[in-house]
Amino acid sequence: MRVLPAALKTVLEQIPANAHPMDVLRTGCSALGTMEPEGGERSQTWVADRITSSMASILLYWYHFTRDGKRIDETAGGDTIAEHFLTLLGQAAPSELARRALDSSLILYAEHEFNASTFTARIVTSTLADQHSAIVAGIGALRGPLHGGANEAAMELQSAHATPDAAEEAVMGMLGRRELVMGFGHRVYRDFDPRSAVIQEWARQLSEDRESMQLYEVAQRIDQVMKREKNMFTNLDFYSAVAYHHMGVPTDMFTPVFVIARASGWSAHVFEQRANNRLIRPAGDYTGPLERAYVPIENR
Repeated sequence: MRVLPAALKTVLEQIPANAHPMDVLRTGCSALGTMEPEGGERSQTWVADRITSSMASILLYWYHFTRDGKRIDETAGGDTIAEHFLTLLGQAAPSELARRALDSSLILYAEHEFNASTFTARIVTSTLADQHSAIVAGIGALRGPLHGGANEAAMELQSAHATPDAAEEAVMGMLGRRELVMGFGHRVYRDFDPRSAVIQEWARQLSEDRESMQLYEVAQRIDQVMKREKNMFTNLDFYSAVAYHHMGVPTDMFTPVFVIARASGWSAHVFEQRANNRLIRPAGDYTGPLERAYVPIENR
């Protein structure tokens, strides 16, 4: 199910090299839905498997073609989604440590109740739209930096400082200016994000394996400053940035990895919404002026 239709490869080859990888996944998933529409023998389970299996193929076929003109074999890689992604990315078998770390990350990111992208997917599903439309909508919601883009923002902050001391000085300045420090706090967790401890350990192991502790130590210091100054804890995105960096994942692919993981979670929510569907239509209260002047149609 990793093999892409020839027509989809043609579409991917037309997307500019400077496009954001999230836009590539959004376009690729939408195009796949036109070529393999849900229905008939293509059950919702088949579609979910197909989307989950081909996300890495879509992203990395475009990535290699637009950079060096290479049309990769999208079937390369082992039996896991993690190994498939890392193999296609590096065009070589990944280390066991990297494979296990990414596999854990995909599990941690796969599902997390009614976050913005999942709720978006369920709203679309509630209209009885097809599954591709729901997943494309989820990708669109995840595109924003306040949802899926936090790991990219965390990487930008961490990589900007050569030492932990420099990072502490910079973060203290950000706090003094009341600027947002990405990768901290969570709308659901109030005391700590249990997922963060898992990915932090993988980030430490990957840093040690690469014999490059600088980024991890900078991240640790920022973590300590935020706890001390604001009593805020890291969320899953913060140390994911360190882990992905040491796996060789380009920064602008951090959120697409999130998509690869969350495709399974979104699909599960699509199934659940369909099983007991009701149109999701929130109400709105008008709070504007009660009376407004207007020109009657007959006087225009």
